[in-house]
Amino acid sequence: MTNQWLQYKQLLNTFVKPALGCTEPISAAYASAVAASMLPTTPAQITVHVSDNLYKNSMGVFVPGTGKIGLAIAAAVGAVAGDPDAGLEVLAHVTPLQVAHAQALIDTGNVIVKRTESKEFIYCHVQAQSQDDIAIVEISGGHTQITKTTLNGNLVFTNNGCSAQTPSNSADELDITIQGIYDYAMGTDFDDIAFILEAAKLNSNLADEGLSNGYGLQVGRTIAKNIKSGFMSADLNNSIIMRTSAASDARMGGATLPAMSNYGSGNQGIAATVPVAMIAKHYQANDEQLARALILSHLGAIYIKQHYPPLSAFCGNTVTSASAAMAMVYLAGGNYEQSCYAIQNVLSDCSGMVCDGAKSTCAMKVKTSTSSAVTAFMLAMNDTQAFDQGIIAHDIESSIRNIGMLVTNGMVNTDATIINIMSA
Repeated sequence: MTNQWLQYKQLLNTFVKPALGCTEPISAAYASAVAASMLPTTPAQITVHVSDNLYKNSMGVFVPGTGKIGLAIAAAVGAVAGDPDAGLEVLAHVTPLQVAHAQALIDTGNVIVKRTESKEFIYCHVQAQSQDDIAIVEISGGHTQITKTTLNGNLVFTNNGCSAQTPSNSADELDITIQGIYDYAMGTDFDDIAFILEAAKLNSNLADEGLSNGYGLQVGRTIAKNIKSGFMSADLNNSIIMRTSAASDARMGGATLPAMSNYGSGNQGIAATVPVAMIAKHYQANDEQLARALILSHLGAIYIKQHYPPLSAFCGNTVTSASAAMAMVYLAGGNYEQSCYAIQNVLSDCSGMVCDGAKSTCAMKVKTSTSSAVTAFMLAMNDTQAFDQGIIAHDIESSIRNIGMLVTNGMVNTDATIINIMSA
């Protein structure tokens, strides 16, 4: 394996991970769990300071195993019952009794959540107190990236260096292109990428859960109902949109099942996986072909997201679904050029979709970008692409850079305005 391909594998290992619950509140739960583990008894008081973007993406989403929304319950239940060694699956084994204990802390005013200014888009500072002992955990740059811990004012751990988990605007530092990703996905040994098949398993389980139970807006279940009534047809297109939306319904609705996330987002992991797995089944692809397609989808999404901040006013499902469309082309027997057409087509379609926090309506946005991916894939297989129009350039790499500039330079005020509206 070349050094470049080793870099690709490292990116996948860093940014494609199982996560239980929306990663922003889970970040606070993880920080609280680590802080609590440093204390002799369960904390009696918890104070949480988070960056604006982490705050935005925690305001409207259910915390798994709790049936409740927001940062306060995430931090409280993390301190009471979280597993500090489980990373993004910190709340995998929460019980109703522990949730009641966490809620009691909130009800007595012993859990405080505040916004704070930070140069990092992902920032969480948790102070947990038990009698006279105070533990502080600071997360910065990545959802589980601890940069400092202290106990009673004494430094326990510090890590101020950069790592692979710090993704903001680092594309220029990487030797990576869509062509390079395609060559890697097609050429690397199957044994080196077989791990990605777990994404299909986890995210398909979420789709089943979302169709079986009433989570969130029930977007997937509503589509299923209308297929059954005859209002919609039971074709592949509607089935893909139905199952992908249902997985997001469950994810945002607090289902106690992990998602295979992409770049810190369970929804984007779903959008990168479920449509691709269903297209693979349609074309009777084997496990190796599915794995290569999922590498295209997940690694392509990671690469494009390297061009802009990890949290912003831009809904990342757009570029994730663009990469999923590329993977669909491969599974249908298309070539590299057609794969690029598919990416261009999605980027030209729904790049204006904004992120206004993690919540039940994310399933609607997953539905929108997934629908775009299927249409883009069909157009690409017909040798049709959007280019030299608006922000979409003649070639794929220029289009990706344009998206990066749009988000990084053009959407800063949009993000601030969204956060102010939500916080009013």
